[in-house]
Amino acid sequence: MTVLVLTCKADVTADMVVAELHEQGVPLVRFDPGDLPGGAALSVEYVRGEFRGYLSSGGRVASMQGLRSVWIRRPSEPVAHAPEPSDWLSVESAHALYGMLDCTRARWMNHPSAAAKARRKPWQMRIAYLSGFPVPATLLTTHPAMARQFAEQYRQVVVKSVSGKSPGEPPMALPTTLVPPDADFSGVAAAPTLLQRYIAKRADIRLTSVGDRHFAARKAAEPGQVDGRYGDTGHEWQPVEVPAQIARAVETYKKHAELAYGAFDFAEDSTGTWWFLECNQGGQFGFVELETGLPIARTVASWLGAEVS
Repeated sequence: MTVLVLTCKADVTADMVVAELHEQGVPLVRFDPGDLPGGAALSVEYVRGEFRGYLSSGGRVASMQGLRSVWIRRPSEPVAHAPEPSDWLSVESAHALYGMLDCTRARWMNHPSAAAKARRKPWQMRIAYLSGFPVPATLLTTHPAMARQFAEQYRQVVVKSVSGKSPGEPPMALPTTLVPPDADFSGVAAAPTLLQRYIAKRADIRLTSVGDRHFAARKAAEPGQVDGRYGDTGHEWQPVEVPAQIARAVETYKKHAELAYGAFDFAEDSTGTWWFLECNQGGQFGFVELETGLPIARTVASWLGAEVS
């Protein structure tokens, strides 16, 4: 039984898991959808109700009947590397690839339909609250008056991206930014804007959940720090115990979201409360493992390679 790893060529996080799968003796095929068609190929056939399908890339072939799991890590868009790409060809190739994979009995980390929903910030906020996480007051609006009222109510608010990235190649992350009290909110009418009550944090928490195992790391923050992704605080990630109530909320969240994997970000305030910021269903963990030694890659590989009856 084979593990199918869907990712791009330059993905260090995937490299770590692939190395663990080799160490565990688990057969795998690494496949970049961006190589379709051309550098990679697919074929699927239905004969008298029998399903036969194959993917090939780099001289390796994966039989759809022999897949045990599919890991969607960071795949390129189909046709991304084609000599003559087009929107139509990309859609056709995506429907062909993921349609045939949907016909297998393989386990997913994570299924594309669940992943698509899990990326949406408004949905995340609601599920986080229902799961028992502390969630900062949040507003998503195109009404300047509503934005102004929200800022007046909470005094210190931040603005952040709704989708998490800006358009363009390569896509760039947009920093979370503190909004000054006298901000002009008229520009809110131009695009949906996400405002959130600012949490004065003493640390960033990254919790990586793989199956039923949770790995948390803590990085001390500097006074007034807003976005932990930017700037060097001089602190490193350190392993930290997961509070029981947080572990229960993570499990509830993942059950609602139908996720096998999730990278949760929290802001720890002065009282030790972990405030939910977001859950990235495909978030990286390599930087945490390299600094803390937490066996995340090995756990991902074990989940992907497990035999399930």
